[in-house]
Amino acid sequence: MYTNILDQTTNKVSKRFLLIPPALTILHIRHLLTTDLAQTLACSLILSRIDYCNAVPHGAPTYTIRKLHCVKNNAARIVLQAPRRSHTTPWLNKLHWLLVQQRIDYKVTLLTFKVRSTSTPSYRPLRRCAECRPFTKTTIAKRAFRCTAPAIWNRCQRQF
Repeated sequence: MYTNILDQTTNKVSKRFLLIPPALTILHIRHLLTTDLAQTLACSLILSRIDYCNAVPHGAPTYTIRKLHCVKNNAARIVLQAPRRSHTTPWLNKLHWLLVQQRIDYKVTLLTFKVRSTSTPSYRPLRRCAECRPFTKTTIAKRAFRCTAPAIWNRCQRQF
């Protein structure tokens, strides 16, 4: 299912630079833009496509996530006019952008928070139970929201 969404996101990808068409447009006019304007354009044209259905790829194989990660890294290089072969972690930190996997975890956690804070009746207590995980038979079923949300939520609460 997610491979169809991924193919639509990275459709017509330039094999040379692994850029989607909006990124190529920004690349061509980058010398005319300020850094803030280039970042705004990248967020609205490129990152919005990466964030589309962002909770779906949780638990997906790494080769699936890697394509989106490459597109995001190239967007950071375009915005900051960094060399093509440079390491992207400092550039992502400078732009305050999360890695793709961290962004997916953030979206699932945010969705879980909204569900827990708005739809739970006041008479029903909220319990945190690390051992309470739904039983699934297949690995694809483990990627379902009902299975991944408690795992990410519990991991997030342990960190804080």
